[in-house]
Amino acid sequence: MIYVLLSVCSSVLVSVLLKLARRYQIDVFQAITWNYSIVVILFFFKPHLTNIHQAPIFTYSLLAILLPSLFVMMGLAVRTAGIVRTDVAQRLSLFISLTAAALLFHEAFTGLKLAGIVVGIAAIACAIPWQKGTEVSGEKSNSWIYLLTIFFGIGIIDVLFKQIALYKEVPYTTSLFIIYAMAFTICLIVLLFMVLTKKVKFTWRHILFGWILGFCNFGNILFYLKAHQVLSTSPSTVFSAMNIGVITIGTITGLVIFKEKLSTLNKIGIALAIVSIVIIAYAQTK
Repeated sequence: MIYVLLSVCSSVLVSVLLKLARRYQIDVFQAITWNYSIVVILFFFKPHLTNIHQAPIFTYSLLAILLPSLFVMMGLAVRTAGIVRTDVAQRLSLFISLTAAALLFHEAFTGLKLAGIVVGIAAIACAIPWQKGTEVSGEKSNSWIYLLTIFFGIGIIDVLFKQIALYKEVPYTTSLFIIYAMAFTICLIVLLFMVLTKKVKFTWRHILFGWILGFCNFGNILFYLKAHQVLSTSPSTVFSAMNIGVITIGTITGLVIFKEKLSTLNKIGIALAIVSIVIIAYAQTK
């Protein structure tokens, strides 16, 4: 379970760094760009680039665009809605994955899974601040839009990654390398354009911050995969521990360190989110 804990901590650290970005006047897009330069670490997995012509390039391209776009959206959500709600929105995106599993991958739906989804929908309704003009850290914004975008976006990304995992002609680690490289290239082109048009100012601290963000982001993926390898006979254990862990530690971090305020309805939503994940995890063992 140590890998699950490391993955949970890495995931929460990403949210913490995005929360701190504004405090230290870090441009989130620049940091996200350099975050993807951490792709060089993937060379340690010795990606096989000989079968690239067989790779699903269209799916790779979609992910290369969606990943940094959702990362930017996460930065906005963490800044305006807080770590707690953002982590809940991410974890509840599993309902998109479950729906795709039934419609695209023909996975059977049980009554227990449906019950978990119903509880999850109630959790979303309670956890998201629907009021327009929600004020967080002195800033007003329609934070619910960011949270819903993360909910649907992360779910779509998860479905695309599942499709890649089922594509046996190219190893998964090679696919991950290509996607990260493409995302970095796209972000770098956009960043260079913004610098040349003087919309942003390049500074070295953005690179450093981006590398720290990248290590946490990559650590989240690496330790999550390691956990599934070690607990290969209990995928539901990894799944439930990861999701519940992120919501729990994210909630504690947001409330204790950043003094985020939650309404009673929000707290009910977080509790329902955990119950929903437990139900779905249990249903997967049946």
